[in-house]
Amino acid sequence: MTNDIWPAVDQAVQAAREVLYNNMHGNYHGLPRTAAWGYPEPYTRDLLLSSLAALVTKDKELMASLRQVLKSLADNQTPLGHIPSLAHNSEHLGASDTTPLFLVVVAMYRRVTGEKSFLEDAAQKALTWMDYRSPENCVMVDQQPTTDWRDEQWVPGYGLYVNALVYTYLRLFGERTKASQLYDLMHRFAVTSAEGHGHVHRGLLLPHTPYFALWAFKEYGNERFDLMGNSLATLSGLAAPSRAENMVAWIEEECEHLRKHGDLAVELPPCLFPFMRHGDPDYLSRVERFNPPGCYCNGGVWPFTCGFYVAAIMAAGKKRLAEEKLAALTELIRQAKDPDLEYGFNEWHQAQNGQPKGQDWQTWSAALYIYAAECVRQGSTPLFDEVRES
Repeated sequence: MTNDIWPAVDQAVQAAREVLYNNMHGNYHGLPRTAAWGYPEPYTRDLLLSSLAALVTKDKELMASLRQVLKSLADNQTPLGHIPSLAHNSEHLGASDTTPLFLVVVAMYRRVTGEKSFLEDAAQKALTWMDYRSPENCVMVDQQPTTDWRDEQWVPGYGLYVNALVYTYLRLFGERTKASQLYDLMHRFAVTSAEGHGHVHRGLLLPHTPYFALWAFKEYGNERFDLMGNSLATLSGLAAPSRAENMVAWIEEECEHLRKHGDLAVELPPCLFPFMRHGDPDYLSRVERFNPPGCYCNGGVWPFTCGFYVAAIMAAGKKRLAEEKLAALTELIRQAKDPDLEYGFNEWHQAQNGQPKGQDWQTWSAALYIYAAECVRQGSTPLFDEVRES
């Protein structure tokens, strides 16, 4: 990417800030909206993932809003330590990623602000809750289907995305023994066939590919590529530098194949591939109804996951490619369902044609664009550099 594209990036960053300011005060206790339209609620995972924009820019208004979100989550935490799915509602429970996300963001907030004991009681309760989420008492945590950010994706057992979050907060909280144990467990091979042996602990490493499995548990598993989980694995250091570099090269090669076959119309990767198709064992009736191939959780192109991918490319040391993908993301976030909007920051786009299909002015789409742009601008991965180097 040449310098003459930076005016376009800077303009898009400013537009993203305006989206975040617009969504900052919603209908529920003044907490941020998940999107300007369609999602007025303060969904925990969306707001916590969006915190990267506040933390990397240190914008006073965004930081104050983030502090309000974190305090509201602590106030609505269950007695056992679980963080609710809505920041204002202690009864809206069941998500597998809200508690580990809370721990990641609290730790990062402390580092940015210097408040070393911020929400200490809530953090300790959350750490205890996560200890009990390991069914084999081995640090690696399990989850129920449709309980992480992909509310239409079947991820049972040991999921990559959630455990990458666990590894991240363990590193941030200085839990080196547990982090090392989780690293070792996740680097054992995933048992994804009936030939697996019950006494072999399941990991998420795949023997013939540079990426980690979507999920695994006992003799079951799924080897589809999870962009969000593998991007976090790269950012956190779960993927060693050589694996991260090979993974990025593999992603780009596979996306070129998707484009040649008409399954991808943009220069950014889908959230999941290969797509689940009719006849596949995991193509359930609900998938056919709500998740056709190339759509939503079944391979839709999500700007926020692409923001994480740009950051992961930087973590893999491929700045030129990160610049190219930031340029592609700059084009993607302009597209909107509302023709009157200059920037859509839409929720997700259909892979086969790149058309926006979700809600415009999605908070995390705007926030992760800001973070991706800052990663490329700095030539690093702020906040995650420390995770990998600690």
